[in-house]
Amino acid sequence: MSGKVVLYYFDGRGKMESIRWLLAVAGVEFEEVFLTTRAQYEKLVNDGALLFHQVPMVEMDGMKLVQSKAIMNYIAGKYNLYGKDPKERVMIDMYAEAARDIMDMIMILPFTPPEKKQNQLENLQVKAKVRTLPAYEKALGASQFLVGNQLSCADVNFFEASLMLEELFPTILSSFPNIQAFQKRMKAIPTISKFLQPGSQRKPPPDEVYIKTVMDTLSHLFK
Repeated sequence: MSGKVVLYYFDGRGKMESIRWLLAVAGVEFEEVFLTTRAQYEKLVNDGALLFHQVPMVEMDGMKLVQSKAIMNYIAGKYNLYGKDPKERVMIDMYAEAARDIMDMIMILPFTPPEKKQNQLENLQVKAKVRTLPAYEKALGASQFLVGNQLSCADVNFFEASLMLEELFPTILSSFPNIQAFQKRMKAIPTISKFLQPGSQRKPPPDEVYIKTVMDTLSHLFK
């Protein structure tokens, strides 16, 4: 059925988690197909389902969508999470991209050699505290949303990133009161509150099973 939204990825966060967040905030129900073997991935490639031989892939509106930023922009545009004009959209992109930069740094940590992980963590913490969080703190001092006067994908991406930062550095937001107030407002949105509850399709931090599954399935990327 073309009406169903189906997500193809691993049973973990990775590049798909921000897509899950946007769909959940928009109130869109979705199903998931979890990749567990390389043969499963190769079948998707051979069937022509993965345009660039990469996941995540989302079946939606009769299309097989790939490239996570393109997928998120499509969802944001369709569900009124992408501003009202080009000027708002470019600002949304700027704030969203900065949040995704932080999440990308967090995303690679489980795949980082142990001897390099502490240095990566320190770099992440410095970048977040010195460069990234102050910009969001300033923006949220002037408005309850990052851009314009309504919720956008930038708010959703940054909220997700802020929660991920707190998982690693529990006190990192202690000197950013506007961001803390923003988090409270976001948690009060019904669709977000629902997604944060146990039993939702939100994924936990990566564990050893997830890491091994990704590395085995996409073994060509880890040679």
